[in-house]
Amino acid sequence: MANVLTTGTSALIAFQRALSTVGHNVANIKTPGYSRQQVEFTTGTPQDIGVGYIGSGTRISDIRRVADDLANARLIDSGGELARLQQLSTLTGRVDSLMSESATGIAGQWSNFFDAVSALSSKASASAERQSLLGDAKALTSRFQQLHGEFGRLATEVDNGLVAGATEVNRLAGQIAQLNARISSASTASPDLLDQRDQLITELVGWTGGTAVPQDGGAINVFSSGGQALVVGAQASQLTTVSDPYRPERQQLALQGAGQTVRIDERAMGGRLGGLLEFRSQVLDPSQAELGRIALGLGMRFNAGHAAGVDQTGARGGDFFSVPAPVVSGHSANSGSARLSASVADLAAVDGRNLIVQWRDGAWSASDAATGATVPVAGTGTADDPLRVGGIALIVDGTPAQQDRFLLQPTAQVAGGLAVAITDPGRIAAATAVRVDAALDNQGTGKPSGMRVDDAQAALAGAASIEFLDGDQYMIDGDGPFPYTPGARIEANGWSFVLDGIPAAGDTFTVGPTGAGSSDNGNAALLAGLDDLRLLDGGNVSLNSAISGLTSAVGSTARHAAYAAEAQAVVHAQAQSARDSVSGVNLDEEAANMLQLQQAYQAAAHIISTADTLFQSILGAVRR
Repeated sequence: MANVLTTGTSALIAFQRALSTVGHNVANIKTPGYSRQQVEFTTGTPQDIGVGYIGSGTRISDIRRVADDLANARLIDSGGELARLQQLSTLTGRVDSLMSESATGIAGQWSNFFDAVSALSSKASASAERQSLLGDAKALTSRFQQLHGEFGRLATEVDNGLVAGATEVNRLAGQIAQLNARISSASTASPDLLDQRDQLITELVGWTGGTAVPQDGGAINVFSSGGQALVVGAQASQLTTVSDPYRPERQQLALQGAGQTVRIDERAMGGRLGGLLEFRSQVLDPSQAELGRIALGLGMRFNAGHAAGVDQTGARGGDFFSVPAPVVSGHSANSGSARLSASVADLAAVDGRNLIVQWRDGAWSASDAATGATVPVAGTGTADDPLRVGGIALIVDGTPAQQDRFLLQPTAQVAGGLAVAITDPGRIAAATAVRVDAALDNQGTGKPSGMRVDDAQAALAGAASIEFLDGDQYMIDGDGPFPYTPGARIEANGWSFVLDGIPAAGDTFTVGPTGAGSSDNGNAALLAGLDDLRLLDGGNVSLNSAISGLTSAVGSTARHAAYAAEAQAVVHAQAQSARDSVSGVNLDEEAANMLQLQQAYQAAAHIISTADTLFQSILGAVRR
C-alpha cells in the first residue's frame, strides 16, 4: 500500500513541476534571449520484494535549457557585424544627404557663383552684376562653412557616441563578470542565468564586435574584434575614452587595466563602436578633407586670377577670398620646442591626406596618418629651404626632440574658414591689367585679342611698343627681332596676346596699363573658366570634377554601406531563425505538453485516491 502511495506522490510532484516548467516557457515567449527549458524524468529507485523489483515511481533528474552553442555563437557574431554596418550606413547616409541635396549641397551655390562671374564678364562695368557676384560669393562661402559645421557636429556626435558606448560596455561587461562568478560557483547553473548571460554577451558584442569563448568551470570570456579582453572569468576590463594626442577635442577609445591605459586601434573595434570609428576615419575625415581641398583650390586659384586684373579704380586686384593656412598640431608628448608653420607650395600636389611629420635620428620624415605609408620629404625646414611634403611647405621654428611628432592637416579646416575678402563691388578686378591698342595707320589685318596676364607678379605698369619689321618678325621696345608665326602669342613683361589676321611691315601695337573706370572684361572672362581648369591631382582634375567626384564618392560609399547592412540583416535573420528553431518556445508544442502533463497529473492523483480507498477499506475491515 505504501508503494502505491509513494509512486503516486512522486508522479504527482514530478508532473506538477513539469507543468510549472511548461508555464515558465509560455510566460517567457517574448523574453529576449530566452531558451526553452525541458524537464528530464528518471525512474525512482526500485525496491527488491524477493521475487523481483517493483518500481517506486518517477522523479525529475534535470531541468535543462534547450540550446545549441554553435547557433548561439553564430547569432552573437552576426549581431555584432550587423550593428557595425547599420551604424556605418546610418551616418554615411547623412553625409550623402548633406552633399547630394540641393538645399545643403555645394553644387548649386557653386554654379550660381560661376554664373555670376560669367554675367560680370558680359557687363564688366555694371554695378548690379558686381553686387550679384559678391552676394553669390558670400552664399558659396557660407555653404562651405555650413557643410564644415555639419561635419563638425557629426564628429561631436561620434565622440558622444564613444563616451556613451564605453559606459554601456562597462555596465554589460561588469554584469557578465558577476554572472560568470555565480555560474562558476554553483554546482548546477540555472538555465535562466545562462540565458541572461548569453543575452548580455549578445548586447556587449553588439557594441564592440568580437567573440565569446567558454572556459573551464562554466565561465565565458568575451573579446572585442581586435582581441582585447573585455571579460575574463569574473574580471571585467574598463573601456574608457581619452583625448586624441594631436586634437584634444577628439575622443579615442582605450582600455584600463593593470594600472595603465592602453589606446585601442580604431581598426580593432567592431559593433556600434567600430561603426562609429570607421565612419569617422573612412567617411567623415576624407569628406571633410576633400571639401577643404576644393575650397582651397577655389580660393587660391581665384585669388591668383583676381590678382592679375585691375579694379574700377585702376588698382591691381587683391585677394578675393581669404583662405586659411594648413593646420599643424603637435603631439601632446612632444618634449622639444619646435613649432611648425605651414603654407601651400604646390596646389596640384595637395591631396588632402593628413600626414604625420616626425623628427627622428636627426632628420624629418613623414607618413600617411591613416595608413602609415611613407611620404617623401624634401628641404631642411628653414625659411629659405622649407620642408616640402605633399605640396605643403613647412617652416620649423625651435628645436625638435627625438621622436617629436606633428599632425599636418593640409585641407581639413579650409572649408570652415573660407570667406570673401572684399566688400566693395568696385574692388572686383574684372579688367585685364594691361591693354593693347593697334596704331590707326596700320596696313595689315592683324587685330589684337586674347590679352592676358601670365605673371601677376611682373611689373605691368610700364608701356611697351611692338613694331613688325615684316609679317614674320617684330621688335619690342627696340629689342629683337623676334620670329613671328601667325596665331602665336606675343609675350613680354608678364603679359601676352594674339593677333587675329596678318600684320604688315611697319604695323605697331602699344601695350599699356589699364586705367580707372575701364569696361574691359578680359580678366572676368578668364575667372569665369577657372572651375574647368585642371588644377588638382597633378593638373589632371578640375574643380568641377572634384565636386562631382566628392558627391559621387560619398553616395557610392553610402549605397555600399546600405547594401552591406541589408545583406547582413538577412544573415542575422537566418542565424536568429536557426537559434529559435532549437531554443525558441513553440506555443503549439507547449500546449500539447501541457495537455499531456495535465492528464498524467490527473492520473497520478487517481493513483493516490485509489491508494486512499484501499487503505480505508483495510482500516474498515480491521475495525469490524
